[in-house]
Amino acid sequence: MSIELRDLARDIAIEAGALAARRRAEGVEVAASKSSPVDIVTAADRETEELIRRRILEARPDDGILGEEGGTTGGTSGLTWVVDPIDGTVNYLYGIPHYAVSIAVVEGEPDPLTWDAVAAAVHNPASGETFDAARGEGARLGGEPIAVRAPVELSQALLATGFAYSAETRGRQGEVVARLLPQVRDLRRPGTASLDLSFLACGRLDAYYERTLSPWDHAAGVLIAREAGALVLGKDGAAPDRQLCIAAHPELAVVLERAVREAGALDWDV
Repeated sequence: MSIELRDLARDIAIEAGALAARRRAEGVEVAASKSSPVDIVTAADRETEELIRRRILEARPDDGILGEEGGTTGGTSGLTWVVDPIDGTVNYLYGIPHYAVSIAVVEGEPDPLTWDAVAAAVHNPASGETFDAARGEGARLGGEPIAVRAPVELSQALLATGFAYSAETRGRQGEVVARLLPQVRDLRRPGTASLDLSFLACGRLDAYYERTLSPWDHAAGVLIAREAGALVLGKDGAAPDRQLCIAAHPELAVVLERAVREAGALDWDV
């Protein structure tokens, strides 16, 4: 079942990505702001999610859907599709070719602290790359198996992170980054959490951490990273959620969690 769900998620993500890419070529306008003036949604976000929802319900009418733009639609099967139609919307708006359609399938309540991810797909329309995973079956890029990089010392780790939409929170996160930078090889902030986790999964990054993520930001990427051999941690040993998401080779993840905590990343509520 997990492989069938993975393949369906992949096919839908690729189709939705083609729509998003067409709309990007035609020109993108901001449709609305959400949590802050810089947290935006485009008409393409909404149209792309509508397509994804239609395809899911055509194939699996009893499943639930949790989407960034459309909220939660209940189901009766015990499975929920967690959808970010365009992860990295600001990149998308500016024409930066680093955005993705992110789709995961989870068992249980649509809560990252308790759900069990079954399948996932992350597709970057700009590059044509598709990452996917099925529980217990490993992670793939373009249908080929992928794995995290061998562990390195923290001082040699290429680290990725992201920042919140709240100006106050971003300021605090910047202070944390200033403390972490001298401890690592370098830091990247590409702007798309699902791709950051997927890049970790295929060895393009050594480690990743972020706070303030929404469920649809990390649902697919976390499963892909885990199936590629990463340890993914949340705050105080919980599952990854809005409070914290850390991912790396298991030996490095524990070291990074300590460094992030000592740098003050968890010193305020989100």
